[in-house]
Amino acid sequence: MSDTDSGSPAERFERRRARLTALAFRMLGASGEAEDAVQETWMRLSRIEIDGIRNLDGWLTTVLSRICLDALRTREMRREFPLGSVVPETIPAATAVGPEDRALLTEETERAVLVLLHRLHPAERVAFVLHDMFEVPFYEIAEILGRSPNAARLLASKARHRVVGDSDGLRPDTLREHRIVRAFLAAVRAGDITAVLELLAPDITVSADKVAAPGRVPVTASGARTVARLAAGFATRAEFAAVVLVDGRAGALVAARDEAPAVMAFTIEGEVIVRIEVIAEPEALAALSLTVPDPGR
Repeated sequence: MSDTDSGSPAERFERRRARLTALAFRMLGASGEAEDAVQETWMRLSRIEIDGIRNLDGWLTTVLSRICLDALRTREMRREFPLGSVVPETIPAATAVGPEDRALLTEETERAVLVLLHRLHPAERVAFVLHDMFEVPFYEIAEILGRSPNAARLLASKARHRVVGDSDGLRPDTLREHRIVRAFLAAVRAGDITAVLELLAPDITVSADKVAAPGRVPVTASGARTVARLAAGFATRAEFAAVVLVDGRAGALVAARDEAPAVMAFTIEGEVIVRIEVIAEPEALAALSLTVPDPGR
């Protein structure tokens, strides 16, 4: 008997709590709801004879996933948690065995993924999280969703297409733009104004809608030095910015802690940025096509 299968039911559950919390958080995107789902899973386990469960990990994953699925369906009916929802301060670490490490998501990229997961229908989200982030096989996902394995595979594929961009299909210009956006974000994070200026066109313009602007009034600024000074004030939030595709072009999604997300759409000519549009209004965000680059490439 392995260490994880010894001890009292409570002890065996506690050894699995971190993984279950990480799974529930990625399904629900809200730490309080994730903790409630994990606690409900424990309550259901405590009411049965644990020694009669042949595969405790599989049983817990199935029960927790169905609880999360019900919560997502209720949320969808109530039209809760749009793309403009805040991203929690702390993302529970996915410290369980192996599959999560395969994705090699940086924290800022995972924050972007969590934001984009709100665009998925409940079954799509559950299938994507279970398969792509926790490597649960499709026959188990099918049982959880009440679908066939092929249907579960199609749900995960559809979700992946909506969240993760196809790097193989990117135009050379888009790859170049990705490089420039990454360089811009790195320079801003480092506070390297000289490097920032080298990436800006002299007559660059920046606009921010009323939700993105500090004073809740749309703003526009122009000129490389003015924009560089504004960028210096953006350094802290830039720590939470991840490169994304915005309507097929390079951009960034900013998912700062305890704030509504914002998108930065870049217009790039040659090797310099000529325009940055900062978008945070939920209706405007919903109209954008957004995907993160494939982390496996």
